[in-house]
Amino acid sequence: MNHAILIIDDDTMVASSLELLLKRSGYRASSVHRPSDALPAIARVQPSLVLLDMNFSIDTSGKDGMGLLRQMLTKYPALPVIQMTGWATVQLAVEGMKAGARDFIAKPWDNRELLNAVGIQIDKYPAGHDFLGADAGAGKAETGAGDSPFGNIIGSSEGLTNVLEQARRVAPTQASVLITGESGTGKELIAEAIHAASQRAARPFVAVNLGGVPPGLFESELFGHKAGAFTDAKTDRKGWFELAEGGTLFLDEIGDLSPTAQVKLLRVLQERQYVRLGDNKVRKTDVRILSATSRDLASMVTAGTFREDLLYRINLIHLHLPPLRERPADILPLAEHFLGGAKQRYERPALTLGREAARWLRQQPFPGNIRQLQNLIERTAILAPASVIQVADMDRGENTPNNKTFAPGGITLEEMEIQMIKIALGRNGGEIAATARELGLTRAALYRRLEKYDIRH
Repeated sequence: MNHAILIIDDDTMVASSLELLLKRSGYRASSVHRPSDALPAIARVQPSLVLLDMNFSIDTSGKDGMGLLRQMLTKYPALPVIQMTGWATVQLAVEGMKAGARDFIAKPWDNRELLNAVGIQIDKYPAGHDFLGADAGAGKAETGAGDSPFGNIIGSSEGLTNVLEQARRVAPTQASVLITGESGTGKELIAEAIHAASQRAARPFVAVNLGGVPPGLFESELFGHKAGAFTDAKTDRKGWFELAEGGTLFLDEIGDLSPTAQVKLLRVLQERQYVRLGDNKVRKTDVRILSATSRDLASMVTAGTFREDLLYRINLIHLHLPPLRERPADILPLAEHFLGGAKQRYERPALTLGREAARWLRQQPFPGNIRQLQNLIERTAILAPASVIQVADMDRGENTPNNKTFAPGGITLEEMEIQMIKIALGRNGGEIAATARELGLTRAALYRRLEKYDIRH
């Protein structure tokens, strides 16, 4: 089907370039250059999709673009609209997504990225679909279908709900997302949900903790290497970008990157191609980048320790996860969830949380956030002497230096931690990522414990 695409952009040069690109790709493309011409053109052209510039020269604030977007979607709620926006108008793009736009493309755009975004929106619908019909139900069904990955994230606090709503909006797009928040707030869980609700869900999700990668190995890990590229390179090895091809690459603790590593990452994001170490073959890459950090990257840019151009590349959408102390309503649902899993793992089906213990939990600051809560519940499920958990069961040894409090049977909490790690490793077949996720640790933290306790896996 030869789909019609309408471009609304007051820059005639930009509109002409887009028309040419789309026509070469088999679409019927046309354009208008004034907001007042948009609705009449939609009625005349009957487009399958609209590319809407959000910043008109008569109003660089984006007010006219946003107003026009709302008008179009009020009259034609099933019409796919992709925003066109510059780096400086990221917040405008976020508002557009909330208003119902399907995706957005940053200017200057990458041709392949733009055509991919257009194709994704049009391919969602069967031939003969009425794009201009007032079928708002279709849009609702689509949103609902993407809810299940986010439905696994526990919590109903306003702070978390706002983050999840934004994540749902951005998931079907190709936008890069930066997820910030303190350690242990669940940044990787959000990234996994975005991937699972995206058009790339059937392709790989590759998560990398950059804080655990030695600077000397970064390029090899990023791009892969050929056998013989360096002393220990015995065989060919794929890098992160190749492993994530067609899917999502999650770069955790991106604020830990060295200046040299930042340059290498920026180059591949700009050029969308790379070369393995020791090779001369240029490989193109098609991955979506999700990043996370517990650091303040804006302050790092000001201090000169993080590149501003790299921040622009990874931060088209910014999601900030509030710490657990700011969402006390989520503490008990999370605790009950973790307790349910622990009861099964340690065969203690009668274990319940006492009323006073529940009240005590809600009053804790949890500086380690969800990860600390999960570890606390896990340890308590093992150590609690009775079926009803009391405050004393959870408070035991939590703040004791060196974790030398003794558990029933005369073993230390350190020995208990070793046991928990070994049990989790066995249950996950020695797979580090799954084991770390179950224990509420980062991969780097789990590796440190394996080395500390000399645990083989």
